[in-house]
Amino acid sequence: MLDILAIIAPIYIAILIGYSMTRAGIFAKTDMRVFGKFVINLALPALLFRTLSQRQLGEILNISYLLAYCLGSWAMVGLGYFWCRRAAGLNPATSAFYAMGMSCSNSGYVGYPILLLTLAPVAGVSLALNMTVENLLLIPFLLCMAESRQGGAGQWRALGKSLMRMAYNPLIIGLLAGLAVSVLGLKLPGPVIRTVDMLATACSALSLCVIGGTLVGLPMRGHGSRITPIVVGKLVLHPLLVFVAITMVPMLGLGEIEPSLRMAAVLMAAMPMMGIYATLGQVYGQEDFSAVTLLVTTVVSFFTLSALLWALGRYWSLA
Repeated sequence: MLDILAIIAPIYIAILIGYSMTRAGIFAKTDMRVFGKFVINLALPALLFRTLSQRQLGEILNISYLLAYCLGSWAMVGLGYFWCRRAAGLNPATSAFYAMGMSCSNSGYVGYPILLLTLAPVAGVSLALNMTVENLLLIPFLLCMAESRQGGAGQWRALGKSLMRMAYNPLIIGLLAGLAVSVLGLKLPGPVIRTVDMLATACSALSLCVIGGTLVGLPMRGHGSRITPIVVGKLVLHPLLVFVAITMVPMLGLGEIEPSLRMAAVLMAAMPMMGIYATLGQVYGQEDFSAVTLLVTTVVSFFTLSALLWALGRYWSLA
């Protein structure tokens, strides 16, 4: 267990550093937005480009992984949405927003740094595969669902806007550019490779400090009963459903996922929700709730991820 804590502790120490420096006034909250823009618009796209451009197409287009993660995530979306509508009596827009919190992981800011320490050889590939699922298949559809309160035209308008945003999204551009280099077998000049490496290397530590700084000053009252189902769904049910989907993939006639990628998929599903969850909450009048949910999920994930790493070590010989 001490080995597990040694793996995960640096992640949360980096988050704590970002929190402490922002709380002490060394950085302002607005600085975190600037750092976050750097990560999202430069560092993460460079990381995705580097990962995909240096690998064979067969390693990147892992159909078994993509299908398993899709099935597990969509199962979580369905369960979360059903619970919100039937048990909690929430409207369609709020239900879709809650389901997004249960099914969309923080793959870039938290997931990749943790995989870098635990499963480094497949960390980049797993990040690229997860970004593909989340940015192309999950988030646009969930945003469309969240617009359902505006009627049919609102839904199609929301889907169109999501697709347009994706076309200019640096993450998608980096992903597609790296894929193109891999497919065409291009050899990039040394200066280009070193520049991409330099930007990609900045991703891990800075992204964690951004998470910590973003958590400063969030309100912490009156949300407990509403937060708990989302925290349980994201940190417990989502990885469990992805695990079940991984075991089902061979039954569908597809090849088994290699052990390291199996563990990576389950770990990615167990991450806190995506960092932009609080920002999206402003659109649907859920800014305080979404911010507190992000804070609580990030804190609780220290314990759930530690337990999951231990369990995976027992089940898949990680430790």
